[in-house]
Amino acid sequence: MGKTLFEKVWEAHSVRELSNGQTQLLIGTHLIHEVTSPQAFGMLREKGLAVRYPNRTFATVDHIVPTNESAEPYSDGLAQAMIEELRKNCAENNITFFDTNTGKQGIVHIVGPEQGITQPGTTIACGDSHTSTHGAFGAIAFGIGTSQVRDVLATQTIALNQLKVRRINVNGQLAPGVYAKDVILHIIRVLGTNGGTGFAYEYGGEVFDRFSMEERMTVCNMSIEGGARVGYVNPDDTTFDYLRDRKYCPNGDEFESAITRWRAFASDSDCHYDDLVEIDANEIQPTVTWGINPSQGVGVNENIPTVESGGTQSERASIEEALEHMSFEGGSPVKGKKIDVAFLGSCTNGRLSDLQEVAQFLKGKKVAEGVKAIVVPGSQVVASIAKAQGLDEIYTEAGFEWRGAGCSMCLAMNPDKLIGDQLCASSSNRNFKGRQGSPTGRTMLMSPLMVAAAAITGEISDAREVFNF
Repeated sequence: MGKTLFEKVWEAHSVRELSNGQTQLLIGTHLIHEVTSPQAFGMLREKGLAVRYPNRTFATVDHIVPTNESAEPYSDGLAQAMIEELRKNCAENNITFFDTNTGKQGIVHIVGPEQGITQPGTTIACGDSHTSTHGAFGAIAFGIGTSQVRDVLATQTIALNQLKVRRINVNGQLAPGVYAKDVILHIIRVLGTNGGTGFAYEYGGEVFDRFSMEERMTVCNMSIEGGARVGYVNPDDTTFDYLRDRKYCPNGDEFESAITRWRAFASDSDCHYDDLVEIDANEIQPTVTWGINPSQGVGVNENIPTVESGGTQSERASIEEALEHMSFEGGSPVKGKKIDVAFLGSCTNGRLSDLQEVAQFLKGKKVAEGVKAIVVPGSQVVASIAKAQGLDEIYTEAGFEWRGAGCSMCLAMNPDKLIGDQLCASSSNRNFKGRQGSPTGRTMLMSPLMVAAAAITGEISDAREVFNF
C-alpha cells in the first residue's frame, strides 16, 4: 500500500521514537518573529546553549510592528523594544533577519513563501498557530509554543505525536464571486472547529487542482481554525512554477533535480486515509461568520441561526453566547448588518492576488460615510509590487487607508484596534471575543471582496450584487 505525503515527510524527518510514544522530529525550517522568540532565546542563554543550525532559522517582524508609522523609534515603546530584542538575538546567533529596512519584512507566513524558504517535502515550525499556511507547498507545517521554539533553536528537533490524515476533496466549479476564503469557511462550518483534532488535513479535488498557490495558502492557513494542526496540498506543477527563481530555492539544474524529489513526496494513488470528506463546490456561496468562532458562519443570503436550532444543549448555549456578544437576533438575515470598520489584510488574505482582485472591482467606488477602511499589505514585497501597479492609488481614492506591512488588526497587538463594540468586516482568520483589540469588539470574517462590498455599502452585502457579477 502507498503512503500519504504526511507519512512520507514524517518518516523522512523522524530521528527516533521516544519512550513516551512520541517522535523526535527534525525541523527542516524554523521561522521566528518578535513575539514568541525573546523568551526562547533567554532560555538558551540561561542554559549556555547556542542555536544549533542558524542557517535553518529565518526571522521577521510582523505581530507588533505598527502599520501607520515607519520611522523609529516607534511611539509604541513595547513594539520598539521587542524589535530591538529580535535584532540583537539574530545578530548574536547569525540568523537571517528580514528587518523593516530590508524591503523584505512582512507577515512571517507571507515572507516565507515569497522568498522561496517554504519548500515541499520538509517540516516547518514557527511560534504561530497559522504556520499551517506553508502546507500549501506540500510541507508539514505547524505552530509551536515558546518552549518548543527554544527546543528547535537548541536541537533543531521537537517531540510530537503523529497525526491521522483526513482527505478533503472539493470537486465541481466555484461560482463567480466565491473564493478560497469561502471554501475554508465552508469546510469549517461543515466539520466544526474541533473536527480536525488529531488530524492533518490533506486538501484535494478539482478545485484545489485549479487553485493558485496563494489560494491554496488561504485554505491551509485556516486549517488550525478547524482544529487540524496541519493542512496541506500535494505539490504539483503549480507549486514548482511558483517556486522557480525564488531567492532561497535551488537554481538551474539543481532546481530541476529538486522538482523530481519534491514530486515524489506527493501522496500515492493507493495510499490509505483515516477519513475522507467530499464537498460539492457548487454548494459553496460567499460565506460570512456571524458569531464568535469560525464555524459560526452562513451564506450571505442565509439567516443567522436561532438558539432553538442548536441540536444539543452545548450548541444552543454557544449560539446564545454568540448572539449576545454580537448583538444579533437569531433568525435575522446576516445581510444588512451595519459595520463600522473594514479590514483587508492578514496572513490569510493580505497577498498580492487578494489586493489585485479587490482593486479591479473597487475602481470608481467610495467607502461609505462613517466606515473606517484600512488595507494592509502582507509584506513589503507585496506593497512594492502593488504600488508599482497603482493599486495603492485605487484604494486611497476609494477611501481606504493604505498601511505598512504587518499583522495589523488581525490580532491587534499593535495600534490597529477596534474601539468599544465596533463591528468589523474582516478578511482575517479569527472572530474570537477580543481578537481585534476590544473585549466588546465584534468581528465578521469573509473574503476580501466581501470586505470591500461591506466597506462600500456600510453593511454586510453580497459582493456579487454590489459589483454586478
